[in-house]
Amino acid sequence: MAHSQLENSLVAFAPRLFAKLTVSALLCLASVMCARAQDAQPNKNESWTTTSENSVSNANPSRTMESHSKSGNRSVDKQRVEVLGPNGRYQPDSETEKETIRVNDTITRTVVRTYTWDANGQKKLAQQTEEESRSTAGGDAQVVRTTSNSDLNGRLQVVQREVADTKKTSPDAQETKTTVYLADGNGGFTTSRQVQESQKLGADHRIEEKKTTMLPDGNGNFKVAEVQEKTIKEDGKTRTSEERVLRPDLDGRLSEFSRSVTDETENASGEKSKTVDAYSTDVPGLTGDGHLHHNQRITTVQKKDANGEIVEQQIEQPNPGNPSDGQQVRAKTKYTVRYASSGTDQAKTTQTRDANGNLKVVAVETKKSDQPPPAPQPPPQKP
Repeated sequence: MAHSQLENSLVAFAPRLFAKLTVSALLCLASVMCARAQDAQPNKNESWTTTSENSVSNANPSRTMESHSKSGNRSVDKQRVEVLGPNGRYQPDSETEKETIRVNDTITRTVVRTYTWDANGQKKLAQQTEEESRSTAGGDAQVVRTTSNSDLNGRLQVVQREVADTKKTSPDAQETKTTVYLADGNGGFTTSRQVQESQKLGADHRIEEKKTTMLPDGNGNFKVAEVQEKTIKEDGKTRTSEERVLRPDLDGRLSEFSRSVTDETENASGEKSKTVDAYSTDVPGLTGDGHLHHNQRITTVQKKDANGEIVEQQIEQPNPGNPSDGQQVRAKTKYTVRYASSGTDQAKTTQTRDANGNLKVVAVETKKSDQPPPAPQPPPQKP
């Protein structure tokens, strides 16, 4: 019974190495590329806006408007999502505002506010998350994050608190312990889960990471619910990482549940390729036999020049109706960015395989931004 509770609780937050093929998962690609462009911007006063329109098969069209402004030690990022209303006009659906203040070299405060609109068209604060990050010269750090939801009267009520402490155990290693507390409704908190993480850098550019998630068993004790182990190796412009997920069986013994292997390379012309192979004991269409099976491959190719970049991705999975047929291309995504002096133009098209086995366009996204192109990055210096 305790094991069943652990499994049910784990579903809410345990990361998965692979996911079912959905359009929403494919739409993440543009967000990742946009974040890379933002990271490349110099640290100075700046502002930009972006507007994107999404068209997904059998779904209501939507429009997303993003803005970023920075002045001194304060930055504000906003994202507003609008959907097509019954009158054929766009109407607000949700809005997120993130305010970040760098108090000094060791303290950063962040507040994230999420708004929704009620049936009367009134804007309401739905959730607020406050975070304070403190660091020391020795490499230790603490992050305290508090999440509050609005009640029926619009008053904020704390629902979750998270405390993460990071300690440097050696010049090349550190450990992080995170505890998540949930409000008990009586003004107090109960411990929801504990996460212990460790990172270690080897002399051969090998990185080893381990993450252990523990959940309460109902008897006042904590039991291991999941263990993630990850190894990263770098050799020039080649990077290989392997991640294993272990979960306890009915007797509490840890066994491998899934595994993923990622290979990343870059050729002399700057073209990057990435392949992620996922294995799991849980394969759609097959009865579990306790062994790992190859059930997904994601291949991504990125080409970049002074005028922009093109990213193409395809997902291969077994046919759920007949897994013995081997891997099939189940989806393709093409993402294009074009730089101009006035900003950037982006377009993304997603195709998935229909019931007849044909790839058909299911989502189209276009985005215009006045954000300047990223500055050219100098080649990395040899150690």
